[in-house]
Amino acid sequence: MLYRANSNFRATWRGTENEKNNKYMNQEKNKTTGTKPPYGLGYLGLFPFVGFFVGIGLTFYGIVKYKDKKLTIIGIACMLFSVVVYASIYYIGFKSEAGRRGWETHAQMQLNTLVRHIEFFKLENGHFPDSLPQLGVPFIWDPIQPIRSGRNRQFNFKNLGDRYLLFSSGRDGIPNTDDDIFPEVNPNSKNIGWVRNP
Repeated sequence: MLYRANSNFRATWRGTENEKNNKYMNQEKNKTTGTKPPYGLGYLGLFPFVGFFVGIGLTFYGIVKYKDKKLTIIGIACMLFSVVVYASIYYIGFKSEAGRRGWETHAQMQLNTLVRHIEFFKLENGHFPDSLPQLGVPFIWDPIQPIRSGRNRQFNFKNLGDRYLLFSSGRDGIPNTDDDIFPEVNPNSKNIGWVRNP
């Protein structure tokens, strides 16, 4: 009975001793072969998209190959840096006031260009198009309207025969409200068929 207790103690003691030896052997192996953990690759984490994938690799190597806590932390930091950068870009570009004003300016420019295309369509065909896709141009989509909104993302267009309506629904996405955006066209011009109100 005493022998068994001692043998269990010896096995446990040998187990912890073997773990220490393995860790020491790995460190010695790295020293003798000259392979140090690639800490320098962590600088690639400063490039957001590439850095995310480098971070995955460094984390994997830190856990599996080198068993190095510092390398693992560097890998995680690379991934987190990419996430923070892209989240900031999304917020500034789409959710902040400055970002929204920027998209409104972009919509205004697109509306002005669409007026030229609609007028040219009339010169070629003798009538205004029935819908914006008939123009065959790629910028008929209102950049202010979110992709997942479930609303019509095209600019509002209606052929009135010898005139037409064209505008953006603005931030709220509801037509005929105060935040609607119209093309910069002289509404009293007799040469252009655009009207603000039917």
